[in-house]
Amino acid sequence: MPPVLEATSLRKSYGAVAAVVDVSLSVGAGEMVGLLGPNGAGKSTAVGIIAGLLQPDAGAVRINGSALRGDTDPAKSMIGLVPQDLALFEELPARENLRFFGALHGLHGAALAETIATSLAFVGLAERARDKVKTFSGGMKRRLNLAAGLLHDPQLVLLDEPTVGIDPQSRNAIFDNLEALRARGKSLVYTTHYMEEAERLCDRIVIVDHGRVIANDTVRGLYGLLPASR
Repeated sequence: MPPVLEATSLRKSYGAVAAVVDVSLSVGAGEMVGLLGPNGAGKSTAVGIIAGLLQPDAGAVRINGSALRGDTDPAKSMIGLVPQDLALFEELPARENLRFFGALHGLHGAALAETIATSLAFVGLAERARDKVKTFSGGMKRRLNLAAGLLHDPQLVLLDEPTVGIDPQSRNAIFDNLEALRARGKSLVYTTHYMEEAERLCDRIVIVDHGRVIANDTVRGLYGLLPASR
């Protein structure tokens, strides 16, 4: 079986600035891979290419062995994106936000109502379904953002720094959600600049800096590269 995700030699430049340079990574079923690096390292650009939102200058993205071809490729339905910037309507209740995003994925009627209820329960927001998003804490908004990315039951979930600016309790709640998704066999790409997050959550870690992959290994393998361990 091919990997759920295989990204090969991705390149993307903005004028003279090289944002992504020969980035490659793969993710198997039930695997969480961390994309670790400082702000500006190229993580979000790489995620945008994998999600099909950005056209790479070179390289390829394959989902279950098939090349992802542009924004209208049906294979995109297998991808769920949880962006770093909150994609929520503050004046709408949580449930109506999910109704809107579910409709974008072609869900409607009883099927949409059921997946909304399931998603809200999964992220611990079922009791706040009728409340407007503007009344939510930062952590609750992040959890609703996650629910929106899961509505269509994607096989591959891309998470771009989903815990930025939230309290420890909400952060741990999101961690529990991600570990539950992995246990269900979902494949996840998790970008962060916190080593402790990647160490706790990820089966493998791809470290990027200035758009380039500088290491790709398990946590134990990365520690083995340190001079102090020799």
